[in-house]
Amino acid sequence: MKAFNFWQKWLFGVSLLITLFGLTLAFFGQSPMFNVMFNQPLAAIFWPEQGIPETVLAYQAWMYGLLGAMVASWGLLIAFLAHFPFKSREPWSWSCLAISIALWFTVDTSLSLFHGVNINAISNCIWLALLALPLLFTRQYFFGRHHHPQREFS
Repeated sequence: MKAFNFWQKWLFGVSLLITLFGLTLAFFGQSPMFNVMFNQPLAAIFWPEQGIPETVLAYQAWMYGLLGAMVASWGLLIAFLAHFPFKSREPWSWSCLAISIALWFTVDTSLSLFHGVNINAISNCIWLALLALPLLFTRQYFFGRHHHPQREFS
């Protein structure tokens, strides 16, 4: 049971990091830190000669706001799932998380690789590892030999 509690808390903690990242992207996407981490590498891919045009910076700030809000919302949703139904070992919560994470990773990483944004694909692999580890190590508590449902939904 200690292992399950560790991984449940891990998942909850990672979800809070995702929420924080989303909020940071939304409100500080044009900051010097983000310029070094994201904007300059993106500029090198999409605008290799001139850098990001001024007209694109305003659009980028708006898009980062929208994307950051969605990422923060997704992180908060994972936090609630991890803290309540996942902690109670409700099988649907494990499946919901696994399917959501798989969909995000497949679509986001495929598009990133297609457009040559390898830095985002690499970042996705790190986030995937952080999210998939607790799912991998807790699956048995939902569907295997340690499965003792406290509540089942019909």
